Amino acid sequence: MGKKRSREEGKDAPPADAGVDKMDEDGSDDEVHDTGGHHGRLLICLLLQQDFDMVNVEFEWFNFDPEIDFHGIKSLLRQLFDVDASLFNMSALADLVLSQPTIGSTIKVDGKQTDAYAMLTALNTYVHRDTEPMKDILKYLVEKAQTNASLAAVPELINAGKHIGLVFSERLINIPPEIGPPLYSMLIDEVEAAVEDKEPYEFSHYLVLSKTYQEVESTLDVESPKKKKAKEESSTFFFHPEDEVLHKHALAYGSYSYTKENDSVADSKRAFQEAGIKPAGHMILIEASKFPGAVKAITDYLQPQQ
Repeated sequence: MGKKRSREEGKDAPPADAGVDKMDEDGSDDEVHDTGGHHGRLLICLLLQQDFDMVNVEFEWFNFDPEIDFHGIKSLLRQLFDVDASLFNMSALADLVLSQPTIGSTIKVDGKQTDAYAMLTALNTYVHRDTEPMKDILKYLVEKAQTNASLAAVPELINAGKHIGLVFSERLINIPPEIGPPLYSMLIDEVEAAVEDKEPYEFSHYLVLSKTYQEVESTLDVESPKKKKAKEESSTFFFHPEDEVLHKHALAYGSYSYTKENDSVADSKRAFQEAGIKPAGHMILIEASKFPGAVKAITDYLQPQQ
């Protein structure tokens, strides 16, 4: 494979429409320096629930670095696959992600040497089809898509040997969704540059792997009269708010049950509310020609608060 275009060469920040503070508009670029992959900062105000203070958090995004990011990326990938992560060689998958350092990004807070708070990348399903992690993941995705009629296009494209960009996007819980648009915008730029360099990133489609969840009645409270009233239907919620926007540009999307979902107990997943949650896998299939429009839509939807 030829040498990838360096993002440090004229690409120190995402596009202006990505909702990013370009290094501080007041001209204070004394802090800007070469960090071997540092290519932008995003300033977001966070509201702390305890005392309602506003806190400015500066997120920085970097190229993947195999010397630093293995454990952080592996942890985020395990979180993305939830209970089904044990079905795959997550170490091999992390290595595969790190093998293409200028496609995709990490988000960090305390500098390059720390673990990533978020990541986003895309792997070519056809090019990597014979590697251990991709072979197992593709078999898994085909099987899962066949359980949901809405996802019928997924196994058809995979089995046809299409060059699909399999998107892994994950972040730590409570990281603000505003970090998503710059990650997606940077991915588009990187893929375009790689295609110009004749590298195998000319995708026909993008397949975003994600998660949803439903609120479920706690098994600990079944004897409570207030809890005996069953819900007529469960509402689906998104771990990543941008997924709902991506749906509007998708060729297909839908959720599926985890193979090992019985290994997790809903009551142990309670978070900030009485109800437990039942997570599920989720896929969003977008034609490559419509992907930039989808990213523009989530950028407009998730503009950082000023």
